[in-house]
Order: sequence, then structure tokens, then C-alpha cells
Amino acid sequence: MMTLQENSKILVVDDDEDLRRILTAILRRQGFIVNAVETGREAIEKMASGDYKIALIDVRLQDMNGLDVVCEVQKLRPEVTKIVITGYPSEEDKSKAKECGASMYLVKPVRAEELVKIVRDKTS
Repeated sequence: MMTLQENSKILVVDDDEDLRRILTAILRRQGFIVNAVETGREAIEKMASGDYKIALIDVRLQDMNGLDVVCEVQKLRPEVTKIVITGYPSEEDKSKAKECGASMYLVKPVRAEELVKIVRDKTS
């Protein structure tokens, strides 16, 4: 089990409450410090005031496009690893995600083991 460290803070951004809870639980069980929000606006506020290592951002949010969130996070905190998660993949979105600084573009459903491995790799 990894020790709780400041460099392992993760922000989960998804408007699906069940998925938010599941991702948060999986990552917390691995020893990560996790905050979860449901809107792009909340995500941007958290990023501006928090010291996160990774942001997991859904593309489709209720208040704004998750890719716009990725672009804002890139401006605020370019050092944060931005991982886009979507249930509606498209080449256009994948391209925009990369342009905005996302390091990965994952398609739902993401297996728990895969997510944990990715997050561990990005925080080590």
C-alpha cells in the first residue's frame, strides 16, 4: 500500500455520481488522496486552490465540456497530469484533449486495475 503523500492528490471530475463514488473508492483504497467534483466549474476552482498531481476529467459534464476544463487546468496548472475519460470517444475529442495537454484519453468503462496502474505510473 502506498503511503499518503501530497504528490498523490487526485481530482476526479465526473457528473455521474455512481462513477465518481466508484473511482474515488478504488483510488482511496490504493492510498491516494482523492477529491471528487461533478462540474467543470468546481474542478477549475479546486485546481486553482489545490495542489493536485492528477485530474481525471470526463468529457461530458452538465455545465461545460470536459475538454474545456482540460484546457483551463493546463493554463492554471500545466504540471498536473490530465487524463480524459469518456464514454463517447471521437477522434476530434481525442485531438483536442492532446492539444489542451491531456496525457491520456481513456474510453469507459475503464477497468479498476488499469486505472490504478496508470495513476501509480503518473504519480511515481
